Amino acid sequence: MTVLRVSSFQNGGKEHIELLGGKGAHLAEMTKAGLPVPPGFTITTDVCRHYYNNNRQLPTGLRDEIELALTELEKEQKRVFGGTDCPLLVSVRSGSVTSMPGMMDTILNLGLNDETVEGLAQQTNNRRFAYDCYRRLIQMYGSVVYHIEAIHFERVLQEEKQLHQCKDDQQLTEESLITLVRKFKRLIDQRADKVFPQNVRDQLQGAIEAVFLSWSSPRAKVYRKVHLIPDDQGTAVNVQAMVFGNMGNNSGTGVLFTRNPSTGENVMFGEYLMNAQGEDVVGGTRTPIPIAALQETLPEVYQELSSSAEQLERHYKDIQDIEFTIENGKLYFLQTRSAKRNARAALKVAADLVNECMISKEEALMRIDVQHLNHLLHRSLQTTADHVVIATGLPASPGAACGQAVFDADTADEWKRAGKSVILVRLETTPEDIHGVIAAEGILTLRGGMTSHAAVVARGMGKPCVCGCEVLKIDEEQQQLIAKDIVIREGDWLTLDGGSGQVIPGQLELKEADIFPELLLILEWADQIRSLKVMANADSPLDARKAREFGAEGIGLCRTEHMFLSPTRVPIVQQMILADKEMDRQVALNRLLPMQRYDFEEMFREMDGYPVTIRLLDPPLHEFLPNVEELTERLMVLRSTEGVIHTERSELERMIRRVRELQETNPMLGQRGCRLGIMFPEIYEMQIEAIFQAALRCICDGITVHPQVMIPLVGHVNELHLLRKLVDQVAEQVLGHEKRNCPYKVGTMIEVPRAALTAGEIARSADFFSFGTNDLTQMTFGYSRDDAEGKFLTHYVENKLLPHNPFQVLDTEGVGKLIEMAVIQGRSRNPLLTTSICGEHGGDLESIMFCQRVGLDYISCSPYRLPVARIAAAQAHIRMQWELKLQEEAV
Repeated sequence: MTVLRVSSFQNGGKEHIELLGGKGAHLAEMTKAGLPVPPGFTITTDVCRHYYNNNRQLPTGLRDEIELALTELEKEQKRVFGGTDCPLLVSVRSGSVTSMPGMMDTILNLGLNDETVEGLAQQTNNRRFAYDCYRRLIQMYGSVVYHIEAIHFERVLQEEKQLHQCKDDQQLTEESLITLVRKFKRLIDQRADKVFPQNVRDQLQGAIEAVFLSWSSPRAKVYRKVHLIPDDQGTAVNVQAMVFGNMGNNSGTGVLFTRNPSTGENVMFGEYLMNAQGEDVVGGTRTPIPIAALQETLPEVYQELSSSAEQLERHYKDIQDIEFTIENGKLYFLQTRSAKRNARAALKVAADLVNECMISKEEALMRIDVQHLNHLLHRSLQTTADHVVIATGLPASPGAACGQAVFDADTADEWKRAGKSVILVRLETTPEDIHGVIAAEGILTLRGGMTSHAAVVARGMGKPCVCGCEVLKIDEEQQQLIAKDIVIREGDWLTLDGGSGQVIPGQLELKEADIFPELLLILEWADQIRSLKVMANADSPLDARKAREFGAEGIGLCRTEHMFLSPTRVPIVQQMILADKEMDRQVALNRLLPMQRYDFEEMFREMDGYPVTIRLLDPPLHEFLPNVEELTERLMVLRSTEGVIHTERSELERMIRRVRELQETNPMLGQRGCRLGIMFPEIYEMQIEAIFQAALRCICDGITVHPQVMIPLVGHVNELHLLRKLVDQVAEQVLGHEKRNCPYKVGTMIEVPRAALTAGEIARSADFFSFGTNDLTQMTFGYSRDDAEGKFLTHYVENKLLPHNPFQVLDTEGVGKLIEMAVIQGRSRNPLLTTSICGEHGGDLESIMFCQRVGLDYISCSPYRLPVARIAAAQAHIRMQWELKLQEEAV
């Protein structure tokens, strides 16, 4: 195809979609297929880009090219644009490359003026019809080109209908329509201080520019942002000969889906209206009729529509969304495109098309939007009706939850035991709140980001969570949540939508998630195709069991600090941390050892034969330290109370002193990870002993164990070398001759930039690298992730300073280069080195694509994101195979 700025529908096809836009490409494709398509031409996306790059000026010479295309259209239609005897009317419609239904503007019946309307009346012998088209044009032109709010035209229309007691538009008489034309023109004069153009070429120029301008309308920008559509993609403009669904009772218009877009059922689904134009169907001014009724009204048209719909679906090998018009009993197609569908329908349609031998398993997998799966695997709001939203925070963990608001963990736990459903509302959560998090249906925090304590724990548990709602305020004294003029008190009902971040007052009905056959089938195909292994982040035996249910091939990350979050364990951990002497610390460690051993043993049993990667303790100490202000208040009460035992007060004073000694200016960069294990080796020794004691018990019971000990926050090879020796020594002591039945590995989490830069050296002491992308991103960017997401990251993304939030989508240009460098260096020193990521990016499609490209062995994510990760990993493999094939063909 010769690259033109204006292209007839008789040229091009779906392979030219980047230039012709979706609508233009598919109109050309249907024309080639011999379907009845009103002729026309497309003004390409190149013109749109030129328009925006040149101060919103159309390119020189474009008008001449449009005039030439109009001349050809006039010949084909045997009508004249602007002619008074046999006028040619056209529609002017947008056509973006990526479908954006309803986001941009359309104008119908263009070419009518005070003279051509009479010509149309004579040509059709229907003056009422001609003036109905004319009033529609003036109304649409005023709204689209002159930006007059539609309500003003609607008000005039309603007044005329009431005056003549007309229920529907089609009951308006010829005289009423002539009156409306006059009033609409006067409205434009008053509201826009302009005159409706009588020159039809000026009409066309204004309409074309208006469609280009609608690319930058607020609604189009919002849609592109939500669906990640590039702003520089642009839209085409399609100019098409009008066919009329409003010519009488044997004319009509409608929208048809070749399958049900809500269920995926292989039955035609759609609606139509007789004696109407397209905006009547989509605008809600009349109640449409189900498409099945057309079989009775116009059986021959219905049969042609049905067979053509089947032809289009087989041609495109996908469910189609078709717009059609019937003019005096003749069927015309105005558009076809791949239909928008919900997640459940997408899975069913994909599976059915494979079973019908229309597409391959690979094509079916590539059609799944993995982000939609999150809605399938969690509860969601039952209704889509409007509801009050008091705040929108960060959608930290998907799913919907409904419960009574509580403001502390103890109350949440108590109310849960009493059989109540609760939403835990906190300024921010700490490990001490874990029993409240466990008890709650959902969590709402006013601070924190997508990787905050609340977010990470909630995702791991599959609980809905909304974070960073800084517009809300908590009055702790009164136990209430304040949102401008709305107050949520303790016990009031609150609904959270963790997928959108919405906070909704009241009790909304929720819809349960369910696993259905098509999802299981698609997951089976994904597992057959993907090359990346998919493991789970699991911090308890319960998490491990859930991980196996969702198809995990092992545990890629067990964060042992999360094992200490129960109300019974936190005090023991605090006792260990606050100990002044090694002997006192050992007392606490002796109490923790059997707890750790039990957890590891149960996880090994759940993962019989699969690897379990256990990260040794990595707590930022501030998360486990008691609140110094609360301790001080308790001390003041003790000092003012008679009969208090001196030792009790002395112990409290010691704790306060110790907490202050341990407080750090920047805890995330302080004494955590391997630094804690080096300064206090007895802590890591206890954990390592628990791991191998648990392994030994399982081996004796015939369980196959593959422990992998992960040393966190290594920045220098000497740190890993030292702690690896400790692991090997304890393994020898505990396992003895059973060591041969316990093929354990020792590796590190690469989360410090220096570790990535010196990965070759570190690989000498490592069996595996696991990239902790949360911390690696934080340290590479120099962002505090909780503060960044709540303060400036949204602004950065909206203003295109960053393409994505780097804590959600991996920064391949910076963090990704560190990962790729570390993989190459590590494997050059240790060819048997296995590599993975285990941060939140392990469940993100684009990040998984990167992992596939750089050759990681596996990804690890929350158990509840495993189905998403399994499909995304298959998509990554397929995409890479396609790219390699294209490269081979190019050579």
